[in-house]
Amino acid sequence: MTNPAKARVATIWLDGCSGCHMSLLDMDERLLELAQRAEIVYGCLVDAKEFPDNVDVTLVEGAVSSEEDLRKARVVRARTRVLVSLGDCAVTANVPGMRNPFGPGPVLERAYLENATLNAQVPTGAVPALLPEVLPVHAYVPVDVFVPGCPPSADLIFSVVMDLVEGRQPAVEGVARFG
Repeated sequence: MTNPAKARVATIWLDGCSGCHMSLLDMDERLLELAQRAEIVYGCLVDAKEFPDNVDVTLVEGAVSSEEDLRKARVVRARTRVLVSLGDCAVTANVPGMRNPFGPGPVLERAYLENATLNAQVPTGAVPALLPEVLPVHAYVPVDVFVPGCPPSADLIFSVVMDLVEGRQPAVEGVARFG
C-alpha cells in the first residue's frame, strides 16, 4: 500500500561495485528517519521486480557500460522526477571506464578466454552486450543532481536525499544540481 504523502524514492545499480549502496545502508538508524518521509519503491531494500512509474527521486549508482544498463537508465529517467547520479562511477564513469582504452572485445577475451582454465568461451546471452565505451549516466539521459564520491559518505547521501524528499535543493558542498 502506498502513502501519497510520502516521496517515492528508488535506487538502481548499473556498472559499479555497490559501494554507493553500501554507504546508503551505512545510514543505519537514519534509514528509519528516511522511511518516515519517503517510501522506498525500488532498490536493494525492497523486492520490486520492475521499476515503478511516478518515482520522485532515484539514486543511480554505476556507469553505463552495457545495453542493459542503457535500457535501465532510459526507463528510470522516463519514470523519475529527480534523477541523481550517485558516486563517481555514475558521475564520471570512474573505474568501469578504465576499459575504454581497450574496448569491449579485448576485455571479454582477457576475462573469458585468457584467464579461463575450463570451458574458455566468451559468453553470449548470459552477459549483456557491452557498449563500445563506458560512459557516465548523463551521457545518455538527463541527470538532475550529481553526488560525487567513491563512495559518497552515508552522511552526504542522507543529507541529499532528505533535502530532495522535502523539496529542497541539496545545500551540500560538492553536490551539483542542474535543471
